Amino acid sequence: MIDRIVVVEITRIEAAHLAGLVGQFADLLRDSAPEEGDPAIARLVPSAYTDDDTAAREFRSLTQSDLLDRRGADAGLVLASLTDAADIPDDPEDPVLLEQVEIRLDAETARAWLRTLAAVRLVLATRLGVVEEDDHDHDDPRFGVYDWIGYRLDGLVGALERED
Repeated sequence: MIDRIVVVEITRIEAAHLAGLVGQFADLLRDSAPEEGDPAIARLVPSAYTDDDTAAREFRSLTQSDLLDRRGADAGLVLASLTDAADIPDDPEDPVLLEQVEIRLDAETARAWLRTLAAVRLVLATRLGVVEEDDHDHDDPRFGVYDWIGYRLDGLVGALERED
């Protein structure tokens, strides 16, 4: 990936919602005990050995904490980059909510956004029961959030892959 500044254009209300989701994700990482067996946490740290349960448990015990800490650090970078854009008024009718803002991401922060959006989407997929692409209920409004995160992730990947 080329080191460059990536500009994310987003409305203030979207930034506030994204900050809320990333904040919930950071809470999940911080508050989940590995031994509780949360399927979302398990999906964030997939098994290194699918054919050997003992080796998989041992590997996970050695790596899970570090991996989740790194995911938490990434979420912190995303939240820090959203701070100004996510500052919204309490009035739901205030036109500033729909104001477009630019969030400038350096290479490190853009990579943190990529990893965090992908991880948040994975957690949402787990909570929604999405295993395959067809596991999508268009009548369930929660899938709108899942799709929106995917849209934002796709846009970021496209911006990072673009050769100027």
